[in-house]
Amino acid sequence: MSSDHLTNSNSSELEGTDLANLYGSVDKMNVHGLNLTVPEDAQALIKPWDEREDTTKFAESGVDDQIIIHVPFIQNVRVKSILLKLGRGDVQPTHLRIYANHTHIVDFSEADDFTPNLNITLSEGEVGVVEYPLRAAAFTNVFSLSLFFSDSPGSDSIRLYYIGFRGDARTHKKEGNQKLNIPASNAPDARIIDRLQEKSAGQQTTAR
Repeated sequence: MSSDHLTNSNSSELEGTDLANLYGSVDKMNVHGLNLTVPEDAQALIKPWDEREDTTKFAESGVDDQIIIHVPFIQNVRVKSILLKLGRGDVQPTHLRIYANHTHIVDFSEADDFTPNLNITLSEGEVGVVEYPLRAAAFTNVFSLSLFFSDSPGSDSIRLYYIGFRGDARTHKKEGNQKLNIPASNAPDARIIDRLQEKSAGQQTTAR
């Protein structure tokens, strides 16, 4: 899909129960994040529907206002919408790029090289969970999604509370106990160190 056809999805507030929730299809143990203060917090974002409004567990960026969350599924699924509860004010991301069906985590450098399957401008000031419909054909047979959140008003950090999906299963469940292989160049610690060094260098050049 070319960048000319990227969609700006509308959001809608949710009520009641969610019968099409794909929580059970997410390979939660292999959910991973880049540029998080605590890498394991990526898994805490994948919550059951009845815990979607919980704010005691969240993920926050470690260096700047960019986070990538990679979500693999234990079976191929059709994703009809993404459900998000985000931080507010200076820690709210305003932009989301979605990359479908990459066998490994999309790194920050790769995100600039790949065309996202969907570009979403996120609603600002929302308190609860917001649903963003995914109407693109790229989400009809999905085994993984890489979610690139960015661009907070404060430009220093972003915070995420909940990520969920609506849709339906396309195939039988696969074994979800294999460890996700993260290339050394994509390891979060190395990436964060590099970004810290870049930020430190930038501060030194502007110091008086």
